[in-house]
Amino acid sequence: MAGEASFELIEGDCVAEMARLPAGSVDLVFADPPYNLQLGGDLTRPDGSEVDAVDEPWDRFADFAHYDRFTRAWLAAARRLLKPDGALWVIGTYHNIFRVGAILQDLGFWILNDVVWLKANPMPNFRGTRFTNAHETLIWAARARESRPFFAYRAMKALNDDVQMRSDWWLPICSGAERVRVNGDKAHPAQKPEALLYRVLLATTRPGDLVLDPFTGSGTTGVVARRLGRRFIGIEREPRYLAIARARIAAAEPIDPLEVTPEPRSRPRIPFGLLVETGRLRPGETLTCPHRRHRARVRADGSLALEGGRTGSIHQLGAAVLGRPTCNGWTFWHVEDRGRFVPIDALRAELRGEG
Repeated sequence: MAGEASFELIEGDCVAEMARLPAGSVDLVFADPPYNLQLGGDLTRPDGSEVDAVDEPWDRFADFAHYDRFTRAWLAAARRLLKPDGALWVIGTYHNIFRVGAILQDLGFWILNDVVWLKANPMPNFRGTRFTNAHETLIWAARARESRPFFAYRAMKALNDDVQMRSDWWLPICSGAERVRVNGDKAHPAQKPEALLYRVLLATTRPGDLVLDPFTGSGTTGVVARRLGRRFIGIEREPRYLAIARARIAAAEPIDPLEVTPEPRSRPRIPFGLLVETGRLRPGETLTCPHRRHRARVRADGSLALEGGRTGSIHQLGAAVLGRPTCNGWTFWHVEDRGRFVPIDALRAELRGEG
């Protein structure tokens, strides 16, 4: 494979195909394996309509022992491929993530963080028998205890308005135009939002690193890897998903240079970087002050760069050009948006569902 944003897609069983790849060649594995949801019969809403849930054959296992054997096999194969300082991310729900976590520890992985993806608009519990499942869990683990995997701490802090990034991530689920559909139906029942992968890859890989996704599905990991200049290998056994993934990744353009009004304290905190992750602002886009005298360029990690070269958060650079100790960057910086000249706070309001 050649080129920093090159990609390769492989059709087949992930364990068998990983065995064909050279040991110690991968910088990061991101895995979204079958969750083993154990659904018994159809799931319906109160009005009788059927819920489009994950009920594909690839998510069905005879019992927990079968699932555990499958999990151990793919994790061992992934560990063989990782470089000494490589790392793995795996995402799941209560159905599987605790089993996965125990097995990866048994295999020698060293857990660095568990991250909770808090969904802005989760699917309700239609049967009314349990709490609504409003999150998924990600485990970030190094190949071994002695490994020193890459972590872009400063970039994550910049993406979070210059505040240390926490392990609870409030991100919208995949919906709207981002959701891939075929003849009006979801192309894949478990498509992840690009914003989630944006944060994972920006935090734990460098440009040119090789990212492997052994359960590629509709290709989201590859799309984001290509946008961020990472090399990518995806493995998928279902030809229909592979075709979708190939088209999505090939079309990805590499980045160049939520009904009552909530109380303010109960509203989710939205950092400026989330506007970048969700595509509301693109790296390289220009922000200006209210009087259009000062200009700043948006960078991939959610920081800004002034024309003179100084970099920092939206608040730091607003204060710098004003010559003041503080500045509310949300109201100071403006952007051209669909023919309107608006403060970036308007984009934040849209993300909260207030616009």
